[in-house]
Amino acid sequence: MTTGADIIAGKLHAAGCRHAFGIPGGEVLALMQALDEAGLNFVLVKHENAGGFMAEGGWHADGAPGVLLATLGPGAANAVNVVANAWQDRVPLIFLTGCVDQGEAESYTHQVFDHQQLLRPIVKASFSARLGALDVMMEKALAIALDGQPGPVHIDVPIRVAEGDTQEAWSRVFQSSPVATAPVPGPDLDTALDLFRKAERPIAIAGVDAVNEAASAAISEFCEAFQIPLVTSYKGKGLLDENNPLALGGAGLSPKADGLLLPLINKSDCILLLGYDPIEMRINWRNPWDADAPVVDITPVLRTHGMHSVRSTLRSAVQPALDLLGAARQPAKPSWPEGEPAAVRAELDKAFAPEASGWGPGTVFHTLRAALPADTVATADSGAHRILVSQIWRCPMPRQMLQSSALCTMGCAVPLAMGHRVVEGASPVIAFVGDAGLEMCLGELSTLRDLKIPVIICVLVDTSLSLIELKQRSSQRPNVGVDFGETDFPAVARAYGGHGVWVEDAETLHREAEDALAREGFTLLACRIERRAYDGTF
Repeated sequence: MTTGADIIAGKLHAAGCRHAFGIPGGEVLALMQALDEAGLNFVLVKHENAGGFMAEGGWHADGAPGVLLATLGPGAANAVNVVANAWQDRVPLIFLTGCVDQGEAESYTHQVFDHQQLLRPIVKASFSARLGALDVMMEKALAIALDGQPGPVHIDVPIRVAEGDTQEAWSRVFQSSPVATAPVPGPDLDTALDLFRKAERPIAIAGVDAVNEAASAAISEFCEAFQIPLVTSYKGKGLLDENNPLALGGAGLSPKADGLLLPLINKSDCILLLGYDPIEMRINWRNPWDADAPVVDITPVLRTHGMHSVRSTLRSAVQPALDLLGAARQPAKPSWPEGEPAAVRAELDKAFAPEASGWGPGTVFHTLRAALPADTVATADSGAHRILVSQIWRCPMPRQMLQSSALCTMGCAVPLAMGHRVVEGASPVIAFVGDAGLEMCLGELSTLRDLKIPVIICVLVDTSLSLIELKQRSSQRPNVGVDFGETDFPAVARAYGGHGVWVEDAETLHREAEDALAREGFTLLACRIERRAYDGTF
């Protein structure tokens, strides 16, 4: 006989899910068993928040929606941060929670609250599972999670539904996969084609939606064909190989980069927004161009952000829109005849060069980029180090730098790296994290130990919340609540079964990174830097 949990797990498997992450409780034991029997490897974590980020890391690796499992009450509440991250950072996450049956909840209150009401503001949809309608519910849940801008979908599963036998007919095929759209003929398309056809200085800005549409090849071909420089959001890094002279790198949080990129963008006579969602961008990117600027927005969804104006909106996937634009322009038509984009790229290289002193956070990032293979997947936690590494670290392909760049939450880098390595299993992974961010998720080092995966963790140790301290100081406020003592991270790593070492020079760092690539377990590189080492760097 089939149980409700069997159908839920079977539909997840049909959608390509092969892993689930979380912490069990008595209310989800049937679900956990069903996931295992359906072919989803369950990974036990130490906190639901980390489990959700591991699920996201897995999605970046294999393209299947992430699956997070939590029990009722405190389990569901612990996951709020990572669910909000999935909502803002456009991550398809199926969040399964156990709950008591409705009748029982009327007279039993221990750990019981309304999960759906808690989560509805930060999910694309929330379902309460019902026997007899599980197949259609799972089709809806998966389709909603993946459609348009991906995001989290919550499914509350009563114990009786998970454990109960059912004769419901259900399909072992996921039948509701989203399909790409093309631009609709009309005035907006005519305007876009005319702008691009006549443009002498076209520029493109690409973001998370282009990554989620797997539009890298189309964007690279388009930029190469018409010699169009490309700026990306941090999530869009690698849509065009960042070693390509046309790639101007990631943008959004660095005033130093903005000072070079925004004037160039405002010289353009055709600004193409390719799946660009400004949710990643700082306030400097609010109204970055005039209201009547020649902006074409290619977007899969209605944009309601209010961050900037556009002249033409094409509701479309990126590739079919680029096909139409390309057909309207002669490839031999010159672009940027004065060579301004090349000059800006050269200035960016100077702006984010290693420190002249020979040591500092910039040197750390340049050294590790040189030491690690091109296919290395990097993750970055929130903080000053994330802004700097996002400007320095060059990605040949998309999804090679993973981070929380919309919600910008701490505690994400290590589990993102872990999840990617667990699912993909081949590419080297490195997590860049500040000392405070690492201490948020130290417990997951035991998960790393148990998984026996070779993740590299680079922690920048300056005993301060550097980005907040910098903001505090720049606004002439006193130093309050941003400094703390130094933790012996190498000793902690060894206690958790890994290799840990203090690093204070580039030569040692390069050597230790190479050694880490040959190690079966995890490596923690604790890079000591001076307090205020980020001053003037980004």
